[in-house]
Amino acid sequence: MQQFLNRLPYNQEPGGRATLRSFRGVVRHGCAHCLEAALFAAVVLEQHGYQPLVLSFESIDELDHVIFVYRRGGRWGSVARSRDPGLHGRKAVFATPRALALSYFDPYIDFTGRVTGYAVVNVASEMGDYDWRLADTNIWKVERMLLEYPHRRIESSDQRVDALRARYRAYRKRFGHKPIYYKGRERWTELPNGNW
Repeated sequence: MQQFLNRLPYNQEPGGRATLRSFRGVVRHGCAHCLEAALFAAVVLEQHGYQPLVLSFESIDELDHVIFVYRRGGRWGSVARSRDPGLHGRKAVFATPRALALSYFDPYIDFTGRVTGYAVVNVASEMGDYDWRLADTNIWKVERMLLEYPHRRIESSDQRVDALRARYRAYRKRFGHKPIYYKGRERWTELPNGNW
């Protein structure tokens, strides 16, 4: 699933028109942003026995991120699509959803981002009869549900975040692209081809 999503172009929402496409919409348009990719993975992998679980991140800059999460062999992993290399999938090696969420903390730091909370949500349970899987229209109700869903706090020191942000700025200034130097990178899934 991660390899399939890696091959899809990232949905840049051309013309400034925001989208939230269902599985059907992603297939029709051939691209996906993070939430569209997470829901696409949920629909496909639900057919293979996985619960339709997503993990929603909250950030101080309100540029939240959503990934599909799964449990295999008692360990947690993820499938994800992003414009940032460090926010893609993770191998199923994490003991808890919190440990998985924390693996995204450092790569989330850029010029403005900082994770402040996370929530694991069963989309099917929360959405009831709402057609989030195959709707022909945008499925904004899913986004509203995730925004309103209670998130668990992730505490972090300002000093650590300031150091990570300074390192990020220096790297971008020197190399002109996003870094992939993060500790724990061996736990990441394969990245799409990109300028990182």
